[in-house]
Amino acid sequence: MSTQQQQPDRSETVLARVGLAFARWSERWFPDPLVFALLGVVLVFLIGLLMGEHPANLAVQGGKAFWSLVPFTMQMVMVVIGGYVVASTPAVSALIRCIAAQPKSPRAAIALIALFSMLTSLLSWGLSLVFSGILVREMAGRVKGMDYRAAGAAAYLGLGAVWALGLSSSAALLMATKSAIPPALLAVSGVIPLTQSLFLWQSLVMALVLIMVSLAVSYLSAPRPENARTAEDFGVPAQTLATTLERPSKPGEWLEYSPLLTLPVVAVLAWYLIDVFRTSPQGPLAALDLNTYNLIFITVGLLLHWRPKRFLRAVADAVPATGGVLIQFPFYAVIFGMISGTGISGRLAEFFAHATTPGDYPLVVAAYSALLGIFIPSGGSKWIVEAPYVLQAATMQHLHLGWVVQIYNAAEALPNLVNPFWMLPLLGILRVKARDLVGYGMLQLVLHIPVVFFLCWLFSRTLAYAPPR
Repeated sequence: MSTQQQQPDRSETVLARVGLAFARWSERWFPDPLVFALLGVVLVFLIGLLMGEHPANLAVQGGKAFWSLVPFTMQMVMVVIGGYVVASTPAVSALIRCIAAQPKSPRAAIALIALFSMLTSLLSWGLSLVFSGILVREMAGRVKGMDYRAAGAAAYLGLGAVWALGLSSSAALLMATKSAIPPALLAVSGVIPLTQSLFLWQSLVMALVLIMVSLAVSYLSAPRPENARTAEDFGVPAQTLATTLERPSKPGEWLEYSPLLTLPVVAVLAWYLIDVFRTSPQGPLAALDLNTYNLIFITVGLLLHWRPKRFLRAVADAVPATGGVLIQFPFYAVIFGMISGTGISGRLAEFFAHATTPGDYPLVVAAYSALLGIFIPSGGSKWIVEAPYVLQAATMQHLHLGWVVQIYNAAEALPNLVNPFWMLPLLGILRVKARDLVGYGMLQLVLHIPVVFFLCWLFSRTLAYAPPR
């Protein structure tokens, strides 16, 4: 890197200078995502000892829970695969090329990446990571002087700003899915439909505000071309979106390259999905749980890829990005077991009930959720850990349980801006390391925290208590 890049000139905005300083720091100091999961296990074990739990009981309860999140882990894997499959279809690839041709300046390009990252994350965080990553690669070859680190961080904004307020929110979907809620949690909260969480007007306003803040920071913090590190500086070649498919070379491969089987299978799945939404006792929105959501993306991906061979190729490309989910979720289950299988959960619930009031409860829960997210960066598995005592305390405080879910959603996304766990699929597409992007995520985090905390507190005052059902 040149001396000028090490010491950016004063023509940069304040945010751009701070962003460059954070970027240089993170490139030196950030560890691998697995470190956070292992550290979480150790810390919870030590906290349990301080609370008077027997070490053998902590170990047994943690070990017993090691495989308890297998169904949920598979659901999360399918979110990644479904998002990748849809993002890599020819129709979506054409859309990406069209978008990449629009911006004429590096700042406009980075802001546009941030916008589409957040908009697509409201549909699916898996789709957001893949769509935004491919968009960055496309723009890198078109927009000269675009900082690859800032663009990559902008592509990750969907996961750090608003994804949990959208349709792939693990916590909200889990609480709306009776079969997915652990019995102990169901007894505390009951089922919370999406109309009482994601589709509250307070939640929609919060998402809009966070999108506006994120866009402003992304635009103003983008460095000038002379201070930027481009894709070429990282040795990353220009992206080429593959839209062609080779022809079959053997008679036995004919069906792999034909839509003859794709269409009836898609028709069957679509028929089933229509029936699910049509016959849902609590309305169409209540039917949108994790299983239904994943099936929608698989069905759409299969249709848009048209041929089984192209669909399978997309799945094969997506599978490596799920490795971190598969190996780390069991360790989050250990944390869940140590908390829910011992007296830790009850003590934490008592703490939240007696150490807070209805007025400050949203701030305390938001701070706790954000802090815990550093060690458990999965919105779904962390909610399993946190929900029993957080919702129990909220019931004792007579607070709106659906808004408690949204407080959790908004706050738990904050550490994603600096925690590299969910960056893994994006990093694979961009061919960089987490430490290359985290600096600009740190800048967003500093500015997001006061906004999120204030909105969580403000909107909690506008909602009345609704008993569990």
